[in-house]
Amino acid sequence: MNSYRYEGAEIDSVELKALIVSRGLRVGRDVYRLFSETRRLGVDPRECNCIILSDGTIVQLTDMGFHLKYLSGILSWDNLKLLRYASKLATPFSLRVAGGKPALYCGGECLDTVSLPPRTDFYRRKTALGTRFVGNSVLQGLDWVSFQCLWPCEYAAGGRPCQFCFSGGDFETLVKKGRPLPPALAAADIGEIAGYAARELGVSGVQLTGGSTMDGKSEARHIREYLAAIAGLRGEAGGRVELRDKAAATACLPNGEPPRAALNEVLLYITPPSDRGLIDEYFALGATRIACSVELWDTELAKTVTPGKIAFTTRERHLDVLAYIAEKHGPSKAFSNFIIGIEPFESLSRGAAYLAERGILPTASVWMPMGRPVLGSMTPPGVDYYRRTKELFAELYTKHRLAPPETQGLNVCIESDIMRYAAGG
Repeated sequence: MNSYRYEGAEIDSVELKALIVSRGLRVGRDVYRLFSETRRLGVDPRECNCIILSDGTIVQLTDMGFHLKYLSGILSWDNLKLLRYASKLATPFSLRVAGGKPALYCGGECLDTVSLPPRTDFYRRKTALGTRFVGNSVLQGLDWVSFQCLWPCEYAAGGRPCQFCFSGGDFETLVKKGRPLPPALAAADIGEIAGYAARELGVSGVQLTGGSTMDGKSEARHIREYLAAIAGLRGEAGGRVELRDKAAATACLPNGEPPRAALNEVLLYITPPSDRGLIDEYFALGATRIACSVELWDTELAKTVTPGKIAFTTRERHLDVLAYIAEKHGPSKAFSNFIIGIEPFESLSRGAAYLAERGILPTASVWMPMGRPVLGSMTPPGVDYYRRTKELFAELYTKHRLAPPETQGLNVCIESDIMRYAAGG
């Protein structure tokens, strides 16, 4: 794992990733000019670009210049509020060209020569139903295709979105303006997009995330259909396949057909259902891990930041369902995301320890303040917060024998990077 200098102190790749994700960076025009034709590098923030540090760490690339222009153009629900905070969104990080290669800088100092994933037509494609890939799915690093808000969030529609959630704020505004909410993405679209990502790009993991619902039952039909569509890509329904050789990702068989998709991780983010039988059904249909994310451990803070989760499905049901998954399906099969950077480290520490002791995997998604203000702030924490989080999670993973997916990490989540740090990588 690499080491770097930041504000006079030594940091590692996990800490640098958290800093860049939470602050964004500025991308030079020459970077786009030289690499956009051959690398995965677009100006649309919905494409969730990434850079790859020289040790292989995947890092979200949010170009603050284009990002703020995009937000100011579409966020009619919060334009004035966002622009009031925009002046605080300064970043010391930039992506420039050095020696003909993309390089990461902090101020005037070059930190690392980085790489960018190969160019693909993924974001220019449409499904047979006419659904655009962009805006409905994202590629993360080299191993993941993720689907976000597959159906509208009922919490947001009811006026209680999570403060940090970009999509939730959008749903809330649609309801206030009397406009219809978008329909759930069709299962055929999920199958086609995931299939293309697996066959053509070699992804080995799928992340399915829906909008939260009041009791978890109303989303069951969608989840069944999505898992069935993905199971069809994995060979036998509900079967397991081994990770395909990455060298075969873009290779074609002698008959010209692409290789069979090999999706060995299917992460399912759901509302904790009142009917636990649904959990067993989802695993039987091919889910490899299921999350019922609490996001924040401090319940008083959560009442303000995640009001729908606290009011409608309650903290108790989240914990009960997570415990059920861990007890019946095994350690690390249940996981709960924490949005790190919003709550004090002390409460985050208590929550992560509580879950880990019960075989539930605590995972860490870095808060990206450039989306929406939380608690009236768009200021992320300093490096010490991320270092303490890294060391805490590494200790918990090791002590309780928990493990996140063994893939190149997700753009904004650091649990796989933490596991690599814990293993001495």
